[in-house]
Amino acid sequence: MDQIGITHQTIFADLLQKCLDAAFDEEFPENGSFTHQTHNGKNYWYYLGYAGSSGGQTKARKYTKYVGPADDPEITKRVEAFKHSKSSYKERRSLVASLRQVGIPNPPALVGDVVEALWKAGIFRLRGVLIGTLAYQTYAGLLGVKLPSAPIMTGDVDFAQFHAVSMLLEDTMPPMLETLKAVDETFRERPHQADSRATTAFVNAKDFTVEFLTPNRGSDDNTGHPAKMPALGGAWAEPLRYLDFLIRNPVRSLLLHKGGIAVTVPAPERFAVHKLMVADLRLKDPNGLTKARKDALQAGSLFEALVLNSMGSDLGLAWMEAWDRGPNWRAHLSAGLKRVTSAQKDFLRRSVVEACKEENKSPGDYGFAEEPEEEKTHAATL
Repeated sequence: MDQIGITHQTIFADLLQKCLDAAFDEEFPENGSFTHQTHNGKNYWYYLGYAGSSGGQTKARKYTKYVGPADDPEITKRVEAFKHSKSSYKERRSLVASLRQVGIPNPPALVGDVVEALWKAGIFRLRGVLIGTLAYQTYAGLLGVKLPSAPIMTGDVDFAQFHAVSMLLEDTMPPMLETLKAVDETFRERPHQADSRATTAFVNAKDFTVEFLTPNRGSDDNTGHPAKMPALGGAWAEPLRYLDFLIRNPVRSLLLHKGGIAVTVPAPERFAVHKLMVADLRLKDPNGLTKARKDALQAGSLFEALVLNSMGSDLGLAWMEAWDRGPNWRAHLSAGLKRVTSAQKDFLRRSVVEACKEENKSPGDYGFAEEPEEEKTHAATL
């Protein structure tokens, strides 16, 4: 796997910071202010703004927007400096072009426009997470590697949000269908099979899909039944098992579209481990074999990329967390592992061994020996 030069890794990091600045400026105009609010014993930042007067009104309308947890150092730093955070769109477009030239992937125009529209509507501010293949694209710049092109293409966009978060935020996006129609007027709601009043996915005339998901850690009775998500502008979400592992402790990355879009995506080590499980779960779906191959390719590529980035320990800890969640998890992990190459499996093994040493645990308890069986066999013959 080829690595991206340090110069362009630095450019990616710089552009991500500029895009975060731009996102913050767009969401929170200078004429407002920030304040703390406490919910369930935890402090959160809120923005107090003033919308321009219209329709003959003499006074500007006051409004409140949720910003994020007060204990998030990145958010708090940006709150303190928001009046001074300005970035040039023209400069950002130039940096995006430079990153594309070295092989960091960029989305098709419609895909990028959809994510941009939802970003401006507040999807990431409201703690939504971009998942799926589009999130995988962003890891090339984040990890400084050239990922294989085969598993990068996508025909849809998926977002996830914790149900509890959506219920507690006391803030919401504009109407979801309205936001998507501003990008492509052919978008329409796709009623859910279990409840025609609920919409978890929106499709356009070319069957391009934008779908919303949420973790299901409750009863199996929730499976197949949409969950109401107050923060998502009227959209509901499809509850899925194992999704909570994926979107816990997400990270910020960058989508190379126009001047760059700062997005929230799963931590790459969690994405890799989750994809390994999904590769096994897919086999029960129609056309599942093709999707399983893609999942395994993404997982295996990230195993290597994480090790090259000296993040093997993070990968190992993610594997251990998933392994400890019970026999069903272990069964899917073990089955998915059979779908990656021996070299990719060894990257994971080395990562688990490293993490186990840090945690004073045995790799054997997590499905791996200290060294590959072929090395043991070779040593025994000497």
